[in-house]
Amino acid sequence: MISPFANHAERIAAFEASFIYPVVSSEFCSGREVTEVICDLAENGAKVVQLREKHRSDADLYALSCLCREITARYHMLLFIDDRLDIAMACGADGVHLGQDDLPVAAARKIAPELIIGASTHNAAEVIAAQKDGCSYLNIGPIFPTQTKSVACGALGMELFNELKLLVNVPFSVMGGIKEPHIEILAAAGAEHIAMVTEVIAKPQLCRLQRKG
Repeated sequence: MISPFANHAERIAAFEASFIYPVVSSEFCSGREVTEVICDLAENGAKVVQLREKHRSDADLYALSCLCREITARYHMLLFIDDRLDIAMACGADGVHLGQDDLPVAAARKIAPELIIGASTHNAAEVIAAQKDGCSYLNIGPIFPTQTKSVACGALGMELFNELKLLVNVPFSVMGGIKEPHIEILAAAGAEHIAMVTEVIAKPQLCRLQRKG
């Protein structure tokens, strides 16, 4: 399936126009199909979605990614694949989100110059390195305690977030334990994109929220 976005410039412009950033994993879909959840998010105005599947075979992940590409293309919606640049490229996704133990950002940028390359960061050194290596956007987190992802650093909290955001000169998202009441707090603190898993899967109408200010 072909992406509705022609190049990196179009993709990053679409990402910058987004606010709520759903991350979908079958593990947290309460028995619903991933494709059903993504359709629901799209119908509620989501402009971007990340597919995060940690435990599927390559063949299953590719097949699911292709189905998600069909849905997101129909809604002119960005599709990012977690961790797997090869799957992202094979299914025609718009980007890949890389963790600290995944393919380095600089290497991914050489292979896929037109894709959005996102990077997870948890401290100042990682924020600086991700930008130096050419990330399209970075994620700061986890902001609050979360059960959807295990990280050694634990929750960063708002104080550290406020310090780290001053180091950022690319688009950035925040993630980790974010619930609906946190959205206004984070937006007021300057968060550009709010990445959510369980809360937005349960409340797809949150996708209708737009960045304030």
